[in-house]
Order: sequence, then C-alpha cells, then structure tokens
Amino acid sequence: MKIDKKTIRARFIHRPNRFQAYVDIDGEETMVHVPNTGRCREILIPGTTVVLREENGESRKTKYDLIAGYKQDKIISIDSQIPNKVVAEALAAGRIAGLERYGLIEQEKTFGASRFDFRLTDESDSRYFLEVKGVTLEEGRVAMFPDAPTERGRKHLKELIEAVRSEGGAGVLFLIQMKDADCFRPHDERDSLFGEALREAAENGVDLYAYNCEVGEDHITLLERVPILL
Repeated sequence: MKIDKKTIRARFIHRPNRFQAYVDIDGEETMVHVPNTGRCREILIPGTTVVLREENGESRKTKYDLIAGYKQDKIISIDSQIPNKVVAEALAAGRIAGLERYGLIEQEKTFGASRFDFRLTDESDSRYFLEVKGVTLEEGRVAMFPDAPTERGRKHLKELIEAVRSEGGAGVLFLIQMKDADCFRPHDERDSLFGEALREAAENGVDLYAYNCEVGEDHITLLERVPILL
C-alpha cells in the first residue's frame, strides 16, 4: 500500500510516554505522535533516523506521526494501524495462501467476547475469523512477538480456539513490519504465557501465518511467508 501523505526524515531524541516522542527536524526539537503503544526500544534509540508522516487534522496537538525507524540500514514500520490495511489489501488480491477462497472480507467483527480484525466468508457461507498482530521486534533476522506482555493477545488466542470449534476455521497472522526476517517465533522471554497460548492454539486447529513486508518510507506491502518456530 502507498502512503499518500507527505513523509520526512527526522532524528529521534526521546519518548516520554507511549503516545509522544520528541524528534529533531532540521535542528528544531518537535513533539510527534507515536501510533504504537508497544515499547519499540530496539528501534527508538536516541540519535536514530525515523520517518514521520504529516498529519493535518484540526484537532491534533502534533503535526506528525512517527511511523517508522531505521535499525542500521533496515527500515521498520511501527505504525500499529498499518498491519490491518496491508492484510486487507493482500486478502482482496488473494495473496495469502489458504485464504484465497474467501470472497467476502469484513473487518472488526465480534465473536464471543472478542472483536477480531477480519471475518471471511466463502461461497458456501463458511466463516473464518482472522486476527492480525503487527511485529516490530527482530534480533538476528528472527522476528518475535510480543515486545511487551499482552493479556489481550492471549485472550484473542483462546477465543480463536473457540471459533475453530464453532465456525470451523480461524487463524492469527503475524505481519512482520520489515523485510529480511527469516523466521518468526513467540517471544517467550518477554511473555511466556503468550507463547504457551500460541502453541495451545496451534494444537487446537488455529492456523498460524507469518509474513514479512517490503517497506519503504512511503509504502509497505505484504512480501512473503516465513516459517514459524514454536
């Protein structure tokens, strides 16, 4: 997908809270919005180059969103709103192996006590629930999720198991918001309970997908599926 708003580079200074950061734009310290509540500590390091997207909403307190950062020469998208858009585009184009038959694609649909990112329906009215998780953490070309403990993520996995039992199909897709990740695994060191829940989900019929992306300062597109190490 193409980012149709203006993007610029800046130098990251610090992040006082989850939603705000300060950057240097042409020598001027400027507050920007961070559209990601995760830690992103491996990316948002003082002095690193970051990418800002210009936003012009009248009610905004900041002019820019911080949407990506460079880790050495690798650009990593950190915008938490991007994964669903990328996956929606890929689903519509039939680019996610195993889900091509679903012609009706609906977003933000409730099942049980959870609201999942997608509900897919095929011609026989068979339904499939899909949850998307954006991945920004990478070490040694291994992508990992989560970067902070996530009770909500564990809850989603439990509900997906129930969706498999009652609807016949459900899955979770880890969208790795960078290129050149060779594989994906749950980050047990950061949240062992999520890792346990993911393995339980896989054992109970929940499909697991992991895809990396082609990422630039003004675009991000689903690239290729990578192995998942459980």
